[in-house]
Amino acid sequence: MSKPVDLVLSGGGVKFIGLVGAIVALMDAGYSIRRVSGVSAGSIVAAVLAAGTTENRLTGEEVKELAFSVPLHKWRDAGPVPLLSAAWGLVRDTSIFRGDVAYDWIRGELKNLGVSTFGDLILDEDYLPEGRRSKLVVTVADLTAAQLVRLPWDYRRLYGLDPDEQPVAEAVRASMAIPFFYRPVKLKSRSGETATLVDGGVLSNFPIDTFDRPDGKSPRWPTFGVTVLPRLTEGLGAVMPALKPLRFFEQTALLESLVTTMLTGHDQTHLNQPWVASRAIAVESTNVGVLDFDISRGRLEELYDKGYEAAQDFLATWDWKTYLKRFRWTG
Repeated sequence: MSKPVDLVLSGGGVKFIGLVGAIVALMDAGYSIRRVSGVSAGSIVAAVLAAGTTENRLTGEEVKELAFSVPLHKWRDAGPVPLLSAAWGLVRDTSIFRGDVAYDWIRGELKNLGVSTFGDLILDEDYLPEGRRSKLVVTVADLTAAQLVRLPWDYRRLYGLDPDEQPVAEAVRASMAIPFFYRPVKLKSRSGETATLVDGGVLSNFPIDTFDRPDGKSPRWPTFGVTVLPRLTEGLGAVMPALKPLRFFEQTALLESLVTTMLTGHDQTHLNQPWVASRAIAVESTNVGVLDFDISRGRLEELYDKGYEAAQDFLATWDWKTYLKRFRWTG
């Protein structure tokens, strides 16, 4: 008998393969994914999972194969001359990489799974409030409105747009727009105003409370969070190695520290809370950089295995009734 679960996936760039390892372990343990939320790289995995649990249901092995098929070396699309193109992109477009290759891959794979817009991912469940029936939630940061945005939930409220008509791939592309690395995404509202959307990790890289019930009642089933946040005590260089060629000035080192703190600092503190840690699967990923696009297949396999083992260790001590008794009331 399958066990329903909602998932919240953290950001982490190339580290996303650790998320996949944990997810496959959950699937192998009999868990059925109902809804999934993701930030940055986690939104890519979340979108594929949500699409893969529709008519074209993916097995755990197929999820793994798809993850390893990602052409990471092409996602660093600065231009023909890496260092010069990266520097010019940073000056001209405020970003080192364009992000076009990643966007095309995401859109293509979702299309293969029969998904184009958020309207393709609607759950016909009466228990979900109106406007929150999507199987997928993508977290982004709106720099224009200076707030965290959850798509498709906030399309109508903030932008006057029909959420069912909005492309999933564009929301995912916005969520992975790490400041200064990938170009921001522009979203035109119904009123004609333009919002600038970037990586949701700027405000929260691991919003594990996404699916918590707003009515204060006991959850119907668990929400597990999976995170690949690094141990910052081992240095920032392992987190943002792609900036090493640009470390000519003190300002660049400051930029590296700033971006890293934005993407991880808030949630490192959040993870110290017992009610968060008790339902979070933490995958050790310190030796893999967020933008290590040249990572070898062997190191990817190692990180996948760490994710799988982390989920197994988590499930060995997880008890739903104990969690409810300790952290949730049963009103």
